[in-house]
Parts: sequence; C-alpha cells; structure tokens
Amino acid sequence: MEKLWGGRFTKATNELVEAYTASIGFDRKLAKEDIEGSLAHVRMLGACGIIGKEDAEAIEQGLMTILKKIETEDVEFRVEDEDIHMNIERLLTEEIGPVAGKLHTARSRNDQVATDLHLYLRKKTQSLIQHLEAVQRAIVEKAKAHVHTILPGYTHLQRAQPVSFAHHLLAYFWMFERDKERLKDGLKRINWLPLGAGALAGTTFPIDRGQVARALGFDRIYPNSVDAVSDRDFVVEFLAAASLIMAHISRLSEELILWSSQEFQFIELDDAFCTGSSIMPQKKNPDVPELLRGKTGRVYGHLIGLLTVLKGLPLAYNKDMQEDKEGLFDTVETLEGALRLLAPLLATMTVHGERMRRAALNDYSNATDLADYLAEKGVPFREAHGIIGRLVLYAIQNGKYLLELSMDEFKAFSPLFESDVYERLKPENVVAARKSDGGTAPEAVQAQLELAESLLTP
Repeated sequence: MEKLWGGRFTKATNELVEAYTASIGFDRKLAKEDIEGSLAHVRMLGACGIIGKEDAEAIEQGLMTILKKIETEDVEFRVEDEDIHMNIERLLTEEIGPVAGKLHTARSRNDQVATDLHLYLRKKTQSLIQHLEAVQRAIVEKAKAHVHTILPGYTHLQRAQPVSFAHHLLAYFWMFERDKERLKDGLKRINWLPLGAGALAGTTFPIDRGQVARALGFDRIYPNSVDAVSDRDFVVEFLAAASLIMAHISRLSEELILWSSQEFQFIELDDAFCTGSSIMPQKKNPDVPELLRGKTGRVYGHLIGLLTVLKGLPLAYNKDMQEDKEGLFDTVETLEGALRLLAPLLATMTVHGERMRRAALNDYSNATDLADYLAEKGVPFREAHGIIGRLVLYAIQNGKYLLELSMDEFKAFSPLFESDVYERLKPENVVAARKSDGGTAPEAVQAQLELAESLLTP
C-alpha cells in the first residue's frame, strides 16, 4: 500500500519499522479532536477561497459522516496508515474520493497533532476540575458532621496536639483547591492554537488563523510557527499538576489505610470499597486506597519520561515527540479513575468518633496547653516548656496521663497551677482554645467550612 507521503521513496517501509513507528494503537483516542480541528480548518479554507466552496462542503459532510461512524465504533483503523491523521484522511478518501486530499492544504501533521493535543487536554482538564470538586464536596460533607469530633493530631507520626477531625479533613480540601487552581491556570497555556504553523515555517496560503481559533474556542494563536509545533510545555505542566494531585491523593490514602487498621480503628471503609483475602476469611483489605497510593508512581514516571524526551530535542518537530501521548493518556485515565473512586470512598466511610476521642485522652498531646497556662501567668515560655517537659517525664515514669495527676503533683513542679488546670487539659477545651484564623476550634473550623463551600461551583 502506497503511503500518502511516499512519492519520494523507492522502497516500501520495512514491516518492523511500520509496526514500531505507528501510533494508531494509542493516538486513536484523538479521533474526535482530529475531526473537530479538521472541520474548523476546512471551513476556513473555504471561507478564504483557498479551496472551492463545493469541495469544502463535500469534505465537511464527509468528516461528519466519519465522526458518526467513530461514535458508533463503525470504523477500521489500520497500522499501515501510521497515525490517526492518516487513518482519517484514508477514511475520508474512501467516503468522498480524491477531493479529500484538499483537506491537508495549508497544514502539516505537525501542527495538526499539536492542535489535537490542545483540544484533548483542554477537554480533559475541564473534566478533571469537576472530578476534583466532587472530592472536595465529599470532604466538606464529611467535615460538617465532625466539627466536634476530636482525634489526635500527629507530627512525625507521633501524637502532637488534639484537633477537630473536620479540621484535619479540610487540610485535603485546600490541597485539592490548589490543584484546581493549577489546572485552571494551565488552561491558559493549553488554550493556544498551533494550527496554521504548518510543518514549522507557516504556509504560503492566505489562511485566517484567527477564524480557526475562534471556531475552536482558543484564546490566542502561537505567534511563532517553530514554537507552535515544538511546544509540549503544556503537556509537561499538566503532568506536573497531575503528579501533585496524585501526591495529595496518596497522602490521604495513607491515612485512610492507617486509620482503618486494627491498631487505630478510627474509621471503617465501606465494604463496597474493600476486598478480602483468598486464604484468610477474616480480612477486609483497603485495596482501593492502596492502589491509589501505588498508582501515584506511574504518574510521576510519565512526567519524568516526557521531560527526558524533551531535554535534548533540537527545534522543531522530531519523531521523539510521539512519546508525549501514551504517558499523557495513561495519566488522564489514572487520575480520572482515582478521583471518581475517592469521592464515594470518603462519602461512605464510617468515622469512629468516640475511639478517636479516647485516643486523644490517652496521650500527652495536651502538654503544650500546660506550657501556655504557665506562660499566661508570666512564666517565660522557654522556662514553662522545660517545666512541663519534666512534668511529662514524671507522669510517664509513674504510668499516668496529665489529667490523672493530683494537684499536689502539679504544684510540685510549679506553685502557679490551680484547680482550673483540669478543665484546661480536657481535649475539647484544648481544641476549643485554638480560635486563631485557620485554627482547629469549632468556630474557626465553621468559618473555614463556609469559605470552602463558597469556593465550590453551585
């Protein structure tokens, strides 16, 4: 079968080369975007008088017919046609005859594939923003029910200070909010139109790139034709944003795994999001958060992979850039799947609030409040810190928690302690005392919830 570009060649492509260089196995995902870009291009060609009106209309109708066949999966893509662009051109030729060849006037596969990627990534980015919001809503709804639920807060995975469970959950809301902002900001670069750049130098035809940009909803066109076909920054930027999203998902997943263990028992994941063991009948495994955590690595890998592909490429287009797609497609699918699972996983989990509160009682995470108590009475904080450090050591050596110490034991370390210290040490009061903006006190958390809800799409 003669290639559409084969006029200059005297030999057929080696079968191994054909199989190795073909991208139709994965870039078929761009079929609809390829037709969308081609429709805008042919309408511009007709409007500018570059091809005849009847030819433009015939090509447009042919493309629409192929689009319907693609939507019903009534098409055959061939490896020998190399990529999605050549496959669609072949299908168009079969549909309307040789006039199909006029579609490629004033464009190259280089600016064509770049345009397809911009269209694809714009659509997927907008969809992922919606999926992120669904996760944020699940977090907000769970947080609303647990403003007054107290659990130990940790640093270094050691008990640190008690916090509201809602407050802890909302930390992830803000991570995902920043992720959303990064995706939205990335749309500014995604929304540049490369079509019209040709192979690298532009075209001799009197095209109207502005018309195509308006038809496809792009904000601006690339001002440099070489940059237009060489640029994959927007893909790298997306992969970087996706990697951060997966990092946040992985951190949350790690906590869900820990909290659902027998050692913590802070939460229980719904049966619908867990699996069992083939040998141990009692097991309920948190496979979903484990896979969410595990799949983070593949997304990181795609980011590093594309950066490595691009690092030594001379301008303009090189075949290496074909390697931009598989990692991108896999990242999109991995991230979509993760977010679609995470929202219902959070919504259906059971929170064992009393178990969390008991854990917060059985530790020394209220020690900072004792230091603050003395500081409020005029003791320099560093001195107060030392006093309470020795008090905690005494309590540990005597097998007691701070609330179990007698007043005589308190006064042995400072005469400034009074009976009100017991109220001060209760977890509810430790949490309630932190009223500063962004703090864990119920009123501060409530204000945070209201702010969070105001940022979600109505």
